[in-house]
This record gives sequence, C-alpha cells and structure tokens, in this order.
Amino acid sequence: MCEVATEEHEREISDMESSTVAHSEVMLVVNHSRIKPPFSVLLATVLYCAEFITAAVLCSRYHKTEDVIWMGFTLTFMLLPAVLIQLALTFIHRDLGRDRPLVLFLHLLLLGPVIRCFEALVVYFKSGKREEPYVTISRKINLEKGQIPMEWEIGQSERNLATHRNAFKRTAVIQAFLGSAPQMTLQLYASIQEKYFLPARLTLMIITLISITYGALVCIVLAIQIRYDDYKVRLRPFAYLCMIVWRGLEIATRITSLVLFSTALTHWVILVGMGNLLFFFFLPWVEFWARKGSLAKDVEKNFSKLGTTVVLSMFTLLYACINVFCWSAVQLDLAHRELIERKQRWDRLAMFYCGRFVENFVLITLWYFYKSDFYEYVCAPLLAAQLLICYSLAVLFMLLFYQFCHPCKSLFKYNVHDCLHCVCFRTGRRGGRGRREKLPPSYSTAATMVLVPEEPLQLLDPQNSQPLDLTNQLGEQETAILEDMMQAA
Repeated sequence: MCEVATEEHEREISDMESSTVAHSEVMLVVNHSRIKPPFSVLLATVLYCAEFITAAVLCSRYHKTEDVIWMGFTLTFMLLPAVLIQLALTFIHRDLGRDRPLVLFLHLLLLGPVIRCFEALVVYFKSGKREEPYVTISRKINLEKGQIPMEWEIGQSERNLATHRNAFKRTAVIQAFLGSAPQMTLQLYASIQEKYFLPARLTLMIITLISITYGALVCIVLAIQIRYDDYKVRLRPFAYLCMIVWRGLEIATRITSLVLFSTALTHWVILVGMGNLLFFFFLPWVEFWARKGSLAKDVEKNFSKLGTTVVLSMFTLLYACINVFCWSAVQLDLAHRELIERKQRWDRLAMFYCGRFVENFVLITLWYFYKSDFYEYVCAPLLAAQLLICYSLAVLFMLLFYQFCHPCKSLFKYNVHDCLHCVCFRTGRRGGRGRREKLPPSYSTAATMVLVPEEPLQLLDPQNSQPLDLTNQLGEQETAILEDMMQAA
C-alpha cells in the first residue's frame, strides 16, 4: 500500500510539473504508457511473402509451358529485391558482428523479414508486462500546439520497435521499386502479348500494385521525417487518402504508358528505360562533382572509401529506380551526412512532372501510330485521353496534398498557392503589357474642346512639394473657362 501511495504521489507531482511547463510554453514532458503495434512491419512482411510465393508459383507455370524468357525475367525480379532486402536488414541491425547464427542462416534462406517480424511481435507483446527505465529522451517540436518543444521518454522496447519499423520502411521501398514495379511491367506486357490473363499472373499484378503504392507512400513519409527531423510529424487520414490516389494514379499511368509503348516498339522501350535510369543515377553524382564536395562521412564507421562508394552507389540506384516510375519526393546530396537535401525544391518538382507528362504523351502518341492489331476492338483515342487525364488527376491530388494535407505546411516559405499565383500574375502582367503596347492611339472625330490644365509641380516632384492649394487651382480653372466663353461669344 505504501508503494502504491508513493507511486500515485509521484504521478501527481509529474502531472503538476508537466502542466506548469505547458502553461509557460517552454517544455512539455510526455510519458508514453502504451506502445503502438508494429502494423507497418506486419504489412511489409505480408507483401514480401505474398509476392515471393505468387512469383514462385507463376515461375513453375512458365516452366511447365516452357516459357523460358518469361520465367527468367520473373525469377530475376523475384530474387534481386529479396537478396537486397536480406543485406539491408543485416546492415541496419548490425548482425554481422553479433553471435546470431540462426538469424543469419534464415537470411541465407531469404527468410529474414519473417524472423525480424517475429522478433518485433515478441518485443511488442512483452513490452507492457514489466516496467523498464527509459533509455533516451526524444525532443520534438509539436506544430499542433503552437510549436512547443516536447519530450518523450523512450524505453528499451519502444526503441527496439522503432529500429524494426525503420528497417522495414527501407525494405518496403526496395521491394516496391527494385522488384514489384519491374515485375508488374513484365507481367502486364506478357498478358498483352499472349492475349489472356493467367490467374496466378493476375494475382501477382494486384499484389505488386499494392506493394508499389505502399512503397511510394513510405517514400513520402520518410522524406517528411528526414526533412523535418526536429518536428513531431503526424499525418491525418485524409492525407493518406490523398497520397494513395496521387501515387496510385501516377504509377498506374506510368506503367501502362511504358507497356503500351513496348507492345508497339519493343526494342525502343529498352532505350527509354535505360535512358531514364542512367539519367537519374548520374544526376546526383554530377551535382556532387559540380559542387566539388567530399563523400559523406559517418555513413558507416567501419567502411573504407571504397565501401562508402559502393553503399552510395546502391543508394543512388534505388533513387534512380524510384524516379523511373514516380517522383521520389527527395533530392540526393551525397556530400551531406543524411544523403538527403532538406530544402523543399519546388522547381525540381515542377520540372519533373512537366517532363514526365511530356514523356508519357510522346510514348502514348507513338503507340497510337504504331499499335498492333491486338487493339482493333479498343478505342485507342479514348484510352490515350484516359491515361493523360489520370496523370493530370495525379498531379492535382499531389498539389492538394502539398497545399492542404502536408503535416508541415505551416513551415513552407512558399506553398503551392503562392507558386501558382506568381506564375499566373507574371503571365497576366505580360499579357497586359502586350495589349497596352499593341493598342493604337485613339482620336475623337467630333468637334469638341477639352481643357486640360498643366500638371502641378507638386505631382512631378513630390519630394520638394508643398501642400496643394486646391482653392487657387479651382479659381484659375474657372477663370480660364470664363475667358474662353467670352472669346466664343
């Protein structure tokens, strides 16, 4: 009983301290009593296993029908992201220097996400059974409460779960853009070429579309968390809905445009894809060499310059693969410690979407003129218009997100409304100047006489002017009018 009373007394004291700090708007201490379930870890693991198993079943079907080409590409896009995910999880959790042979063996069997998910669930279910002292204090600024600094006590269990969540966010992006996006493009192309949909192929396409959309959402969330690391970021449900529509339409339109173009001009699509990949791969390196910067330090303490270069090259490859299919939401800065440029670059965003819209338009136009006989019963102009409209809707929802749903929109120096207003104002001002310059001088043909007094010196030189004497000016004008009337009489 004494212990319970002591604990209640301490809680009352902590509540009084936190409330006093909140009123002074200096600091607010928050104690987390409940840890959130690792839903993101579960979802990433389910998508990984579902896509891997479905792709394996489809490969067995291709093997039975002796479709060697489809089977080879399907295996490649199934195994490549799986291997990279095992390496990423091992690198993030630093298991190479620890004595964990079972975990490493499961990683060799490509079951790393499964054992990591199991570990996260064990940590979550054990977290509330015993009280543990906090390990670190996380300080963030809460935008919803007037930018008040807040502190969170983070225990060992919550810290371990945060490590698992961050690791699976990275693996979801790797799975989406190094495996799911190429896989979906391949299976859609195979379905059009064979003129029918296999049940396993259709299932794999649905799973890959969900995986790509989820990976794109994770890209946005990671970009916001890295760029605004000092702030407490919280996305509302409407923001998630807006991002899902934005990313779903953007990715579906892009993949459909590439597949339609590949059915008409098969060999040219390799040039388009490799051109996009190489451009976005070398763009950060060209900017890095132009700035004459040095490689980012502290990427990993045990890495040499060669190891750091390899890691940065893999990171740049992932960045390029994302930009081939959709906007990556970040710009790389290889000289920065976090490898991400924190400044919001509206010019890069506008250039990307304008260029991608033009590229999709060109691909769809070339498909329209060189399409095969397979599209005889398809209204090609309607399909082309639908694709362009869907991409325009994706851009519209993107603008809506940045204008109304972004969690840190109050920190923007310029938002979407300001940029559009600036562009429209400049266009209108140029148009108005052109119209004023083109208007000819108008002269009246009627016999009228207009009396125009001379401009007073006060208007011509306002700095050395005296207060205007309106009475004298009116008297002079009346006298001039009377003299003119006498002369006319």
